[in-house]
Amino acid sequence: MSIKNSELILNPDGSVYHLNLKPEHIAHDIILVGDQDRVEKITKHFDSIEFSTQKREFKTQTGIYKGKRLTVISTGIGPDNIDIVLNELDALVNIDLVTKIPKETHTSLNFVRVGTSGSLQADVPVDSLVISSHGLDLNGMLHSYQLDSIGNKAMEDAFINYTNWSSNKARPIVVGNSQELEKIFESNQTYKGLTATAGGFYGAQGRVLRLALQDPELNHKMDSFAFEGIRITNLEMETSAIYGLSKLLGHQALSLNAIIANRASGEFSKDPKAVVEKLITYTLNKIA
Repeated sequence: MSIKNSELILNPDGSVYHLNLKPEHIAHDIILVGDQDRVEKITKHFDSIEFSTQKREFKTQTGIYKGKRLTVISTGIGPDNIDIVLNELDALVNIDLVTKIPKETHTSLNFVRVGTSGSLQADVPVDSLVISSHGLDLNGMLHSYQLDSIGNKAMEDAFINYTNWSSNKARPIVVGNSQELEKIFESNQTYKGLTATAGGFYGAQGRVLRLALQDPELNHKMDSFAFEGIRITNLEMETSAIYGLSKLLGHQALSLNAIIANRASGEFSKDPKAVVEKLITYTLNKIA
């Protein structure tokens, strides 16, 4: 059955609505960044660029790096933007945009997030690189979908009990990464752990300006939480949404973060641009 025009919106040129992309514009391997300015910080390393476009915060460039075709896309900030980006990228390869009928043969894409984050652990220092073994969803966006096929109920229940999680909030969801991609990207240069994904930057991440928090001790509880040797290493706003939607849609995903702040020590990187550049070159060399 054809998908209704109101559900899969296309631009007059046939491109998907928000990303302004057609199927031929994207590679099989896609690097996701939050900041649109970071797109060119990655593609400046490319041997050539074949395609560029931007609509709102969604900037895309596709080109060649050491013989490998790659796409870099900026998602903007937060799980709501990830919902847009991953659904539209999936539509490009798994839905016929002319008939609006899902294709019989499924195409799986590789998504690698290159982001920045704050560490929750004193021994995961500023300027280090973290691979997310799992995404801990604290924001609730994924609850819009049927989640029976993903999640880790034992770890979720342990986290809920340990933190005395409020029943007024969405149930936390734990989603694993792509083991296939983890094997490619892990090394003695990376840390690994559970990445918590909040739905905001201030109260959602325990920052206090003028508003009181529902649970002012939540960050301290997350610092000390562990399940079968897995700790929460860092806190950001995209990873769990990427992992969850990738699992549901049948894609491979891995999140890599440059640690620019340590919430445990109160330290901030003296040169955040340098650690981001370190992560970019590390990612490109591993993916190529």
